[in-house]
Formats: sequence, structure tokens, C-alpha cells
Amino acid sequence: MKRWLKMTAGAAAITLATAGCAGSGSGDSTNSSAPASNGSLTVWLMTGTAPEALTNSLHKEFEDAHPGVKVKYEIQQWNGIQQKLTTALASDNPPDVIELGNTQTPAFANQGVLADLTSSVGDFNGAQWLQGLKASGEFDGKTYGVPFYAANREVIYRKDMFEQAGITATPKTRAEWLDAITKLKAKFGSDPEFQALYQPGQNWYELLSFIWDEGGDIAQANGKSFKATLDSAQAKAGLEFYKQLTEASGTKAPKDADEATPQQAGIYGAGKVAMMIGVPGEADTAAKTDPSIKEKSGAFPIPGKTADKSAPVFLGGSNLVIPANSKNAAAAKDYVKLFSTPKYQTELAKAGYVPGTSTDVSALDANPLTKVMAEASKNGRAVPTSPKWGDVESGQNPIKDMLTAYLTGTKTLDQATADANAALDKLIGG
Repeated sequence: MKRWLKMTAGAAAITLATAGCAGSGSGDSTNSSAPASNGSLTVWLMTGTAPEALTNSLHKEFEDAHPGVKVKYEIQQWNGIQQKLTTALASDNPPDVIELGNTQTPAFANQGVLADLTSSVGDFNGAQWLQGLKASGEFDGKTYGVPFYAANREVIYRKDMFEQAGITATPKTRAEWLDAITKLKAKFGSDPEFQALYQPGQNWYELLSFIWDEGGDIAQANGKSFKATLDSAQAKAGLEFYKQLTEASGTKAPKDADEATPQQAGIYGAGKVAMMIGVPGEADTAAKTDPSIKEKSGAFPIPGKTADKSAPVFLGGSNLVIPANSKNAAAAKDYVKLFSTPKYQTELAKAGYVPGTSTDVSALDANPLTKVMAEASKNGRAVPTSPKWGDVESGQNPIKDMLTAYLTGTKTLDQATADANAALDKLIGG
């Protein structure tokens, strides 16, 4: 997936966990496996994911259970990883375990370079998998990726500003959210630099929450392909609320850029913004501008239409896969199996990640921002599992274009959604 997850030291600020304890975390079950054929197991994980203390412990336990096998652990950089993965997975001697972004997994599964793990789901703590991430590891009815970790957006807010504006409870519905904005503007609006909510025009991950909350989607599976549904009544309703929220927010954010241009955390940290929609780690980034901002900040889930459930959220994250050409598939499965145990899933949660194969998120409760993210993750979803989805995110994203066109009035609601739907169909419809 695209690296919108900027994890802070140890990744603490981004997670959403969901934990439960199924089985022992001892890793004893790995003893039955045959040693790796060449005496080593090559593992590629991405920079900024698993903490060093976790991998040191994991690798020692794995090697103790597999005499003669040495883990060759290689940390990869996100920049340029797509081409590196393409070359490695097509080779006769690829790494044995690889972390893939959840939006990358279907594309490589479609190319036939990933091992089919369907029959091993139970061995990887399958009953505890984070449901929103589970779908991203599936393709054509089979499982190719094991959920590794995830993260999602929430509303990060200034507790002191809410208190001064007389807001006594965080919003649970869209109506309450808009009411809070009205109160914030009444209290602080005399300052021309004040923004009740920093709301970039192209925050399409946020838009997904509103579309899903309306009962819609951006695309639906159509056999092995997908049919775009941005022109549905539900998708239009989600887009209409995005515009309503933007216009009410008093935001000064550009309508033709996303939350990374400029980086919204720096703007929030400057002190004239009451809310932003982001991952918990952005509060840490904001603290680089104002160290006191973290203590002043709280979080609440993106409100839904009704108070009984927060809006669904996009789950970004990664999967663990085993290449089809791995020479050490049995040992690779044992490695993933050990990583999937409650012991190491709890360690992921302590580091601020939402664990992929555990529903126990209690380790995230210590940080109020990650606690909220964990709660919201239970209603998380993934983007369509199209092998062509990478073209949407890396190219001229029609969802971003739709947002800008509608917010600026360049196109009507019907024109903007129809054009975006046609463009999305061209990218993922075949």
C-alpha cells in the first residue's frame, strides 16, 4: 500500500488493534517443521514496521525451534520497492517471507508468484484475523496474504479548544460533529487563521468512510473484475456530506491536494486548528512544531449517521506472504505461524500497531489516541481487491479528481461522479 502510514519511532501513533487470545504464544508448534533446505530463511520486512526488540525475540525463538536454520532478516525501503518486489518474486530464488502492502497483494497474487495459503489459514490463527484486512489478502476465492498490521484514521482534536467552546462530549453523529464545528467557530472564529477542521479537498480515504456509511462503495466485484459504483445514490450522498463538512469547517486547506500536501500535522501543530482527520502518529508529528500539542490532543472515531456505530474506516496496512518459488516454504510457514501467535501480536500492539491476527487490542489502551483507533478498526474495510488497484493510487486518481471538481464547482454532483466512475472503470473494470 501507499505509505500514508507514517509510523513514529516504534510506530506507536498509528495503530488499531483488536486482540484476543487464541492459543499459546510460546511458538512450540513450530517444532514439527523441516529445516530450511539451504540453512537460511530470508525475510523481507519494510522499514518502520516491526520493532527491533520484537524481531530479535521472534528470530531467536524461531532459530531455537529450527536447529541449523538462520534467519536472514533484511529491512526494505518503501521507495522503489515495487520494482524490487517484481524482480524478486519472478526469480527462482526469492525471499521466503515478504511483507506486502495490502493494496499490492492482489496484483502479485494475480501474477501467480505468491503461494496459495488457503489450507493454512487455521495454522495462522485465522479465527482471530482482522476482518477488514483479511479481504486484502484474498484473490479469486483463495488466500495469499496473512494480515500483518493495520491502521486507520480518526478525528484528532484539541481538548482545550473543545472545553473553551463549551463542547462537553465528543460527537457521535454527523449532526453533532457539525454542531461542534459551529460552537468552535463561534468561540474562535474572530481569529482569521482559525480552522475548526483542517479539511483538504482530496482526502479520499476520508470520503470512503462517508460512502460506506451511506451503504455504498466505490466498486463492486464483477466476477474476476470490478464495476465502479461512484455514480450510485449512496456514493453521491457520501460525496455530498464531504462537501457539507468542508464548507462548514472553515478550512483553508487546498481543494486540489490531499492531507500530505502540505503535511497537515504541521498545520495542526501550529495551534490554530481544532481538528484534523488522520492517524494517531500525526499527533507526534505535530508535537515537533509544538511539544505541548500531544497532551492537548484527544481523539474520537469518525462519526456516523447514527450514534449506534461510528463510520466505517479504511484500513491501511500490510500482509505477510510466501513466494510461490520459495525453496523453504515449510519453514516460511512456521515463521508466519510464530508471528501470528498472541505473544508477538501483543508486542505489535504495544508498539502501536493494530495486530493483524489477534482481536485483543488491550495493549493499545495506554495511549488514548491508539485506543480510539483500535475501536474504530473493528468497523474497518479495504479498498477493492483488484490487481489493478495500484494504478488508481499511483496514477491520476479519479476519486481525487472527482472531489476537486465537485468542491470547486467545476462539475455538478452528477457530472463529477459520472466522469469519475467512467475513469475508475477504465482502470479496474477489466
